[in-house]
Amino acid sequence: MEVTQFEGEDVLIIRRGDEVFAIGARCTHYNGPLAEGLLDGDEIHCPWHHACFDIRTGEALRAPALLPVACYDVELRDGKPVILGKRAEVKSVGIIGAGVAGNAAAEMLRRRGFGGAITMFGTEAPVDRPNLSKEYLAGHAPEEWLPLPMGEKVDFRETRVTKLDAATKTLTLEDGTTQSFDAIVIATGADPVHLPLDGQHVHYLRTAADSKAIVAEAQEGKRAVVMGASFIGLEVAASLRERKVDVTVVAPEAIPLARILGDAAGTFVRKLHEEHGVVFRLGLTAKAIESDHVVLSDGSTVPCDFVVIGTGVRPNLKLAEDAGLTIDKGIVVNEYLETSARGIYAAGDVARVHGRRVEHFVVAERMGQVVAENILGKRMPYRDAPFFWSAHYDVTFAYVGHALEFDEVRIDGSLDARDAKIELVNKGKVDAVVTLFRDLESLRAEQAMERS
Repeated sequence: MEVTQFEGEDVLIIRRGDEVFAIGARCTHYNGPLAEGLLDGDEIHCPWHHACFDIRTGEALRAPALLPVACYDVELRDGKPVILGKRAEVKSVGIIGAGVAGNAAAEMLRRRGFGGAITMFGTEAPVDRPNLSKEYLAGHAPEEWLPLPMGEKVDFRETRVTKLDAATKTLTLEDGTTQSFDAIVIATGADPVHLPLDGQHVHYLRTAADSKAIVAEAQEGKRAVVMGASFIGLEVAASLRERKVDVTVVAPEAIPLARILGDAAGTFVRKLHEEHGVVFRLGLTAKAIESDHVVLSDGSTVPCDFVVIGTGVRPNLKLAEDAGLTIDKGIVVNEYLETSARGIYAAGDVARVHGRRVEHFVVAERMGQVVAENILGKRMPYRDAPFFWSAHYDVTFAYVGHALEFDEVRIDGSLDARDAKIELVNKGKVDAVVTLFRDLESLRAEQAMERS
């Protein structure tokens, strides 16, 4: 701990490992020197009369101090602490995007007692997106399960934000009106990659309306072509089979999901779907979509009544890019999920943290929660291990970690017996662990990654 000056005021700098904090240097009771006090976790105890303050927020935790100390935003640059400015009180938060990241941020703000205004902008109220390709699409979950619970007194505006002024934290809406906030969360998510193929019976899956449109088509005996053998594409295939739709999956790879899970697991997934009646046309792409069939790249055709395209998504970065925020395959954020502009945060599919951008529901939700904590001044670093699950009939994969590439696959147990752990290894390091019905091992893997 050391005391420095900032704009004529004494500031206590506290360094703990890779973390750095800055608060007022004098106790608000009788001006006791906090630098001479006891640091215990996130608490600093005054040496004179044993008052106590939170080093993350400046909050007075124990009498005789009744008022907080000032709190400053600070960061390490080249190993040296640099004070950015006194942290202003946040009275209003604007959230761009009503997906799970934005919703989680709003809910956590209210849970932590934030009494200011929260305004969320989006084209659809928050929904439980995994259900759109899983239980709801399969017909096993009612529509009432789709909406996500929103925080109390969150003003949801069903409209788009067309411009962000990062300097003034002002948003321009599609009707031309503007609104300014003390803090902003960018949670604009991602949109499906659209192929140059079209038709009234061609569907993409991202929103509740998309899922409902596919459900309306999915009548017993109908024929569907699913373009893409991603997790989402195969979940759609499984759900359509539950509705007794004839399904053909068309994809350019030789083994489904091999790039993500390895050849053995990919072969297992293909066999699983074939056992449930799915037909695969692999090593091929679509050349054209006609009213009753799809023309493939080898000239052959697949008859169909409707098509679902699941060939990946792209993050919605334009708003942040136009605002001048730092972009690198996503909105670059620090460990506190703050962008290159103070007071503006990013969470979910658009955020690139620790050098990676991950498109998972749980990741987005946890990011939203961490953003809320940091808006309230907690200085909580985001360190969660990525996690997602994927359901195919009666088999569920639990995936912990993030393996963009791997040079070794270790399998413990038996995939065919539905009892296995898959380790995806790159240069001797386990980057991801995938389990089938080994839930405790999945939890332990998550814990180990977060502690490493």
